[in-house]
Order: sequence, then C-alpha cells, then structure tokens
Amino acid sequence: MTTQNAINWPEKYLPGTRDNFVSNEVIVQGLTAAQVWRYLVDTSAWESYYDNVADIAFPQGDGPGLKTDTLFSFGTFGFPPLDAHVVEFQDPAQDVPGRLSWTAKQDGTPEEQLDVLHAWLVEDLPGGRVRILTQETQIGRPAAALAEERPNPMLNGHQAWLDGLVRAASGKATR
Repeated sequence: MTTQNAINWPEKYLPGTRDNFVSNEVIVQGLTAAQVWRYLVDTSAWESYYDNVADIAFPQGDGPGLKTDTLFSFGTFGFPPLDAHVVEFQDPAQDVPGRLSWTAKQDGTPEEQLDVLHAWLVEDLPGGRVRILTQETQIGRPAAALAEERPNPMLNGHQAWLDGLVRAASGKATR
C-alpha cells in the first residue's frame, strides 16, 4: 500500500470550517516533482500557462521565484491584486514532497474582505508518476459568494492552473 501526503493546514484555515474550500489534484506519468516545481515557484512563468492570474508584483524586490517569507501580490478571479505571503516552502527531494503555501488578503469593507490560504503539494510517486495537489480555503463574504456559484469558478480555475502547469512542465504548448 502507498500512502500519499497531505496539505499542512493551520487551524485558522482548516477545510470545512471556513466560507469556501476547493481541492484539485492530478497524477501524471512521465514528469518529476522537480520538473513541475520549477514552473510552480517561478511566478514569471505563471501567465504563460494560466490565464486567471495577472499583475504579479514583488513590493520588496523579491521574485520572481517564490521562497519562504516572500511577499508578493497578484490579481485573480476578478479581484484586484491580493497581498500574498509565502508561509510554507519546501523543495521536493527524494521521498520528500514539495510544499508551497501562501496567504493572500484583501482589506476593505466587510463585503470586500477576503483572507485565503492556497497550498500546493508536489510529490513523486512510484512508477515515474507525479502528484500535484492544490487546495484553497477562503474566509469572507466574497468567498461565500464564490462557493455558491455554479459552475464553481475556483474549482474550474484551479483545474486550469493544474492542467497548464502539467503542460508547461512537459514542454507542451501553453494555453
């Protein structure tokens, strides 16, 4: 039996206890975690394979590569650029999954406030396969509204991100 790793969740963002949660996963053969990781942590590549992200910026001059404590901002799902902070970062290695998570926030009125944790797990599996898991928990009225939409824009948007990431890492044409 093979056991798969899980996202590390801070209590504040525990899935099922907040306003919105989605989970997307792919398992593909012929790629490694290292190949995928390169495109995930390099924000300068995001717009080449994912069309739901824009206005990526690094207010403290970091980037475009993400690492622990990186501060950045980006627009997505029609929101103005959200202030993001990398809170977990671990490169993938032999028997160690890659882990990346960031918080992102939007201040404003109660109708505008948004607080999210977006987490990624990238791990090599037996048989030359890689598993890419992304999950996000959101807090706030905009999150509750997104959770009610059908089709679910966050679920579909994150699936597009995964599919684009796989295409980029495999060297196939993007978008």
